[in-house]
Amino acid sequence: MHAMTEPSPTRAALPAERLLALAAAWLIGLGLVTGGLVSAAMGKQVGAEVHAALASHLNALLGGLWMLGVAYTLPMLRYGAIGQRRLAWTLIVANFANWLVTAIKAFLHVAGVGLTGQPTNDAVFVALTALVVIPALAGAAAWIYGFGGRR
Repeated sequence: MHAMTEPSPTRAALPAERLLALAAAWLIGLGLVTGGLVSAAMGKQVGAEVHAALASHLNALLGGLWMLGVAYTLPMLRYGAIGQRRLAWTLIVANFANWLVTAIKAFLHVAGVGLTGQPTNDAVFVALTALVVIPALAGAAAWIYGFGGRR
C-alpha cells in the first residue's frame, strides 16, 4: 500500500501537476454530486432549470478532464514552475467558476449568454465572461503556446 501513495520513483510530480490533478479530482467529484441536482430538477423536486443543471454537471466533468490533460502535459511545456502555476490557477478558476455560476443560474432561470437589460441575467453574463470565458480562452492559448520552443 505504501508504494501506491508516493509518486513514481522515476519522476516526482511537479507542484503545478499535483495542484491541477487535485483540483480536477475535486471538480469531478463536485460534478458527480451535481448529477443529483440534475435528477432533482428533472423530478421537479427543486426549482432549478434542468438544462442549466445538466450543463453545470457536464461543465464540472469536462473541466476536470481538461485539467487532468493539462496536468499530464505540463512537463512538455516551455514554462518554468511559476508559469506552470499561473496556467494551473487560470484553469482552476475558469473551470470551478463554470461549474458554480452555471449551477447558480439554474436556480435563477436566466440564460446569461448576453446582455439583455435584465439585472439578474446581465450579472450572470458578466460573471461568466469575467470568470469563465476570458480565463478559459487565456488558459487554452497559454497551453497551446507552451508547446512551442524550448523550456
